[in-house]
Amino acid sequence: MPQIPQTLHELTVGQLSARSGAAVSALHFYEAKGLISSRRTSGNQRRYSRDALRRVAFVRAAQRVGIPLATIREALAELPEERTPNRDDWARLSHAWRSELDDRIKQLGRLRDHLTDCIGCGCLSLETCVLSNPDDISGEKISGSRLMPERKASDRAPADRAPAKREPAESAEGCC
Repeated sequence: MPQIPQTLHELTVGQLSARSGAAVSALHFYEAKGLISSRRTSGNQRRYSRDALRRVAFVRAAQRVGIPLATIREALAELPEERTPNRDDWARLSHAWRSELDDRIKQLGRLRDHLTDCIGCGCLSLETCVLSNPDDISGEKISGSRLMPERKASDRAPADRAPAKREPAESAEGCC
């Protein structure tokens, strides 16, 4: 990893990329999303302050644990004077993000544990399907790959006439 002299207070995008391990395109993307900032030289080149290294490290660490960029941006915006996050900031934010991560872990565990059953089902609407029908809400009323309202025999139109007007079909969220 290239060392940056302490006397150098600003970094080019290439230096920031080499030091942080983030691709230049990722740094441009982070800047466009408001996660880092740069100033422009008279030649219109980007220059990043040294604290951008810590901000990039913070962003990448948060991304690795699955925190969305919008949430990361909100967290960075809460810091006074847009300062670089420190250890205390990370501890506070990671504590706040823990319940969101716990929910995701629980959801992924449910997916892992029931994936084989749903693939074997074919239509993803088994009465016990926890992926497409969590807590079997739809299964209490009707089952099938498409949930259609049941019609009485008197509502059915003869084959030679136009179908009777009916309410639109209901479908289960996430069900095929």
